[in-house]
Amino acid sequence: MEERIRTLGTLCAKHFTAQLDTVRLRTGRITERIKVDHPEAAAVVPLLDENHILMVRQWRYAIDRETLEIPAGKADPGEDLETCAHRELLEETGYDAARLLHLFSYYPAIGYSNEVIRIYAASGLRKVSDNGDEDEIARTEIVSLDQIRRFILDGEIQDGKTVIGISLLEARQARGDLPRDFFAPGPQP
Repeated sequence: MEERIRTLGTLCAKHFTAQLDTVRLRTGRITERIKVDHPEAAAVVPLLDENHILMVRQWRYAIDRETLEIPAGKADPGEDLETCAHRELLEETGYDAARLLHLFSYYPAIGYSNEVIRIYAASGLRKVSDNGDEDEIARTEIVSLDQIRRFILDGEIQDGKTVIGISLLEARQARGDLPRDFFAPGPQP
């Protein structure tokens, strides 16, 4: 257990709070810790069929480059994560999903943040809008699972939620662990 002695500074932003604390370790040594209070988030592996995923290209300021990722985003205050997953899929791709299946929840930066990302697989996709989030998303791409696997192994895809989501989806597919009707078409307009 670590004991917070005092907070040295706090940064409050629109979507998170960060604080730098002085703490006493269980050994008695004094050090500093950063803690980021961050809302939960949802990520979606949107399956067009058993072998093709709808992905997004977007600019990531922190690493100064464009990335290829699965759609994802923070939950709004009071929003449950399944609703968040549907909303983020629609906002980033223009698609809605007939089915969502929870794959996994994890802490992406457990050393300094309490953020939790819940990853879903989505199927029964249908295009409902052409108005994507132009501020964040450069474009959507349909990518085969074989291509994604190569992109991950070659280091082109390094985004944690994408690597985890694709890996768990493939593991569940290999085990035959997806619902029998998971790839059935969704409702048509």
